[in-house]
Amino acid sequence: MTRILVVDDEPHIVSLVTRSLHADGYETVVAEDGAEALERALEPDIALVVLDVGLPSMDGFEVLRHLRARGSAIPVIMLTARSGTSDTIEGLDAGASDYVAKPFAVAELLARVRSRLRESSTAPVLLTRGDVSLDVLARRVTVADREVDLSAREFALAEQFLRHPGEVLTREVLLSRVWGMDFDPGSNVVDVYVRYLRAKLGPDNIVTVRGEGYRWD
Repeated sequence: MTRILVVDDEPHIVSLVTRSLHADGYETVVAEDGAEALERALEPDIALVVLDVGLPSMDGFEVLRHLRARGSAIPVIMLTARSGTSDTIEGLDAGASDYVAKPFAVAELLARVRSRLRESSTAPVLLTRGDVSLDVLARRVTVADREVDLSAREFALAEQFLRHPGEVLTREVLLSRVWGMDFDPGSNVVDVYVRYLRAKLGPDNIVTVRGEGYRWD
């Protein structure tokens, strides 16, 4: 049975999430503080983590950064009661797979859990297209065997292109998958990060499809 780690120091949230996951056929493990969460998340039988931001001893962002620094690619869905986009951005930059604001609809959280588990079960850990390689587990990128330094957001964007070579990815799709939130449709953040990737991974790999988006060739 798939085991999911639920990390929250609010008993009513833990009870709600664990009962819902059990009803959906999952087994759960619970941690109430950051240090315990990090230790449990590194256990080999944990398939996904539902991680609250506000925790004793070590907050959720720090737990996530430690996880990624140790090479863990486990899917992590962040929970937060804080408002504003800055926390969402911090979580995604730290390596979160998804982000859910409290209060949340249980059905939505379960749908996100199922989606992230499907992705992790089928996703290869090494993506290679031409002379560009992404090691998803180690978070390393090489171009013609030369290691290239990418920020967390640049890596996430590059991963989308390498997972969908030859497909046109619209700005809206990239915003949703990489930034995980609704931006002003007039925002040029995708275009800015595509320029960053072209400078680091090669100018000819990402093609602009006028009026639609971008494609990895």
